Amino acid sequence: MLVIASRGSKLALWQAHSVQQQLFDLGHLSRIEIIKTTGDKITDVPLGQVGGKGLFTKEIEDALLDGRADLAVHSLKDLPTELPEGLVLAAIPEREDPRDAMVGKRLADLPERAKLGTSSLRRAAQLRKLRPDLIIEPVRGNLDTRLRKLDQGQYDAIVLAAAGLRRLGWEDRIAETLGVDVVCPAAGQGALAIETAAGREQPCAQLEHGPTRAAVTAERALLAALGGGCQVPIGAYATVEGRHLRLSAVVVSPDGAQLFRQESAGAAADAEKIGRELGVALLATGAAEILESIYG
Repeated sequence: MLVIASRGSKLALWQAHSVQQQLFDLGHLSRIEIIKTTGDKITDVPLGQVGGKGLFTKEIEDALLDGRADLAVHSLKDLPTELPEGLVLAAIPEREDPRDAMVGKRLADLPERAKLGTSSLRRAAQLRKLRPDLIIEPVRGNLDTRLRKLDQGQYDAIVLAAAGLRRLGWEDRIAETLGVDVVCPAAGQGALAIETAAGREQPCAQLEHGPTRAAVTAERALLAALGGGCQVPIGAYATVEGRHLRLSAVVVSPDGAQLFRQESAGAAADAEKIGRELGVALLATGAAEILESIYG
């Protein structure tokens, strides 16, 4: 029986159960092992202040490396661009909606100096560019915890990934889905990653979705070129049509005052090269100064 490593949140377990069902349909039995990560343990500090990469993945990857788990299911945007030696992405299933969603009120309907909750530096920076009047404050916790804080009146609205709300059947909570040209998503947002030890990709490899793999490869290559993790003000979004890939990306100063945007396109087979080269182009436009101020 296969052992699937997962975080214990409602969304993480939904994702793990989804993969478990797909494996069952292919004739493979499995059970889910819940593993608490560093990111799960730190609940009173904004993630952007914690620093480091792999906040939601390290302990799970340790379980893969020492044989306690056969595979792990991650939200791809949480996964660092460099995997530990000996681990691989066995499959990236078809992507859900990659966009960010306003919950509580539409962005344009928020009154001046309304309190908007997000712990994402990327979201906060882009929203400050659009609405510098808003008071943007961190909101931590699992998806249901954040929604409860909104319902308790701690915020006028919060921003969440549309994919998580849709996966849990909470689409009715979405007041507005923000277009990728309004708030550029995180690299890999909406996609799942199935990670295994090298050489143990089967049977997970059967869950692979090629166009999603190409799109997120470009996004993650761009992120790697910029030296970014999941808690930096970098947005990246790629689409694949046939053999053609288009990638757009932004780097924003935390206060929203500066925003650098670039686009590139090419063959989907060159996804990694497209992402890497666009990252270099962004650095040349001035994005390097923003990132240096954040990385210290």
